[in-house]
Amino acid sequence: MSIFELPIKDELKDTSMKLKNRYTITAALPYTNGPIHIGHLAGVYVPADIFSRYLRQKDKDVAFICGSDEHGVAIPMRAKKEGKEPQAIIDTYDKMIRESFERFGITFDNYSRTSRAIHHETASEFFKELHEKGVFEEQVSEQLYDEEAQQFLADRFVTGTCPKCESPEAYGDQCEKCGTSLNATDLINPTSTLSGSKPSLKKTKHWFLPLNNFEGFLKDWILEEHKEDWKPNVYGQCKSWIDDGLKPRAVTRDLDWGIPVPAQYEGAQKVLYVWFEAPIGYISSTKEWAEREGKDWQPYWKDEETELVHFIGKDNIVFHCIIFPSILKAKGDYILPTQVPANEFLNLEGQKLSTSKNWAVWLHEYLEEFEGMQDVLRYALTANAPETKDNDFTWKDFQARNNNELVAIFGNFVNRVVVLMHKYYDGSVPEVQELNAHELEILSQLKDFPSKIESSLNRYRFREALGELMNLARFGNKYLADAEPWKRIKTEPDQVAQIMYTAIQIVGALAVLSEPFLPFTSTKLKGILGLEHTQIHWNEVAQESQLIKSGTRLNENQLLFRKIEDSEIEKQLEKLNNTKLENASEQNQTAIAEIKPTINFDDFSKLDLRVGHIISAEKMPKADKLLVLQVDLGIEKRTVVSGIAQHFEPSEIVGKQVTLVANLAPRKLRGVESQGMILMTENAKGELVFVNPDQHDIPAGSDIT
Repeated sequence: MSIFELPIKDELKDTSMKLKNRYTITAALPYTNGPIHIGHLAGVYVPADIFSRYLRQKDKDVAFICGSDEHGVAIPMRAKKEGKEPQAIIDTYDKMIRESFERFGITFDNYSRTSRAIHHETASEFFKELHEKGVFEEQVSEQLYDEEAQQFLADRFVTGTCPKCESPEAYGDQCEKCGTSLNATDLINPTSTLSGSKPSLKKTKHWFLPLNNFEGFLKDWILEEHKEDWKPNVYGQCKSWIDDGLKPRAVTRDLDWGIPVPAQYEGAQKVLYVWFEAPIGYISSTKEWAEREGKDWQPYWKDEETELVHFIGKDNIVFHCIIFPSILKAKGDYILPTQVPANEFLNLEGQKLSTSKNWAVWLHEYLEEFEGMQDVLRYALTANAPETKDNDFTWKDFQARNNNELVAIFGNFVNRVVVLMHKYYDGSVPEVQELNAHELEILSQLKDFPSKIESSLNRYRFREALGELMNLARFGNKYLADAEPWKRIKTEPDQVAQIMYTAIQIVGALAVLSEPFLPFTSTKLKGILGLEHTQIHWNEVAQESQLIKSGTRLNENQLLFRKIEDSEIEKQLEKLNNTKLENASEQNQTAIAEIKPTINFDDFSKLDLRVGHIISAEKMPKADKLLVLQVDLGIEKRTVVSGIAQHFEPSEIVGKQVTLVANLAPRKLRGVESQGMILMTENAKGELVFVNPDQHDIPAGSDIT
């Protein structure tokens, strides 16, 4: 049979969903109060980019939308902490975030900013229309107020004890320890982060979205229509909220940072609550993109033939599945999301990622320290994606996935094929008129892989889809190992030509199918194959028998991946360990014991504090914790028993300058009379250190006053 007569396999039918022709894909708007880290990437941006790239490969009309969220309370909090204006903060981090995304290969069609006029106008229009429709309720309620700062306290400006788990570090909107959604007034012993004072309750008027009025709609739309096709974590969280009974939620706040409430609604010194206006940022960003591209934005948000997909983390499920859809439903002419594939959280080396504690792998730092290795991080995060449960990122796993999978499987197969092509055929794909049965079967099996991968992608199982891509690389490795062309080239040159022709088709399939997952690798591989200016679409892998035609001239070979050395990983672990020490130091500072009750000067003057020099030290027999010290006080020598044996070797403290309480009543310890007490403290590492004068030439016996 001629290779040109190889039958075309029908694409595997996917029963999970039928792809539409137009997609609006949104990725959660990142706060511009800090850089992007791997938790953000694994939870939202990598899967969203994979899906968008895949759909473009399928020739779908895609609008991949995102932008900076610049009105969250975290912004003015960061500004106050750094002594800057909020605008300076958002400009700095917006620039950093968008540059990091671009270097990492996230292919947004538009990345906007919620500080732009088009967003202010769009959000204000939403408020006006819903207000005129009578959707909102006006309520006067008591909110926390800082008398010293003279302002109402937004959720993140309040900390206190969580009423559910009793964590003392809960915020006014959420307890990060147990995950409970809160109102600031729910906190026990609330404290203002602005002044440190206890806030009072003060009456204020706000507009509320009565979510309780949307319960019927949400029950039908979520609990019935999406019972079978939404992820269990998304469906379960929505059901829990609905079953608990929905309550009105404020859409305005007493702040001076954000989008002002239109003046005609007596909204002086009030702004639109960020949870209300931020999701509208998807719409304003789409408008901005459409205007730039000369398109009509409305089909992407108002046409029932459009698929709307929100990529978010699990902490945003309620906002994207209950609150934002209620707003769109109230507006009346907008489509609702068909999928909200929210991921769980990614931890780092066994600990929860924390931006405030710098416990993170920051994208901009990774791009500098692992130059040209964007795909390695994309691969590691996808292979370990927290799709159904919280997962853990470790640097050792990152190294292993690179060395044992990308290098040893994917890269190894491609390298062997290209090297042999150059060796046997001077880099040209051999002419083959006929293929034997085995090679025909290999090419037939090759045509199954696109449908296997897309079946997983269509169900938002990105980890599974990546696994199928790697199975293709394994398939190629096994085929080449079994065929052993290097043993047959002299005796069976015609058969080897068939083998190498077949092998290069597998390489070509990898170049196409890897693009959503490993875009930089795909580009590099296409360059090796001479396909820089040839576009091969996803469907062609399942339909074409000659992806890489006979006579095609391959370019010079280059390694797709490099090994990561142990020293590189040790450097990253050391960086994290330093962060641990810094956090411990800060925690130690915050955990300092309260000052004891006030004493008068006469009480203090009774203490006789002297500079002493340790002239000898030895362990006390049968006492693991005690050292017997001889301390020179200049006028006399004292014996002091100190419980520091587990912290110091006797030899290392001889000669140390110390501070001694010289007039403490003697006390017998294990039969030895201790004639004083040496002052000590604990450092950030939990180590005991001597309290002594800054200068080491202070004479023994000097009085400390």
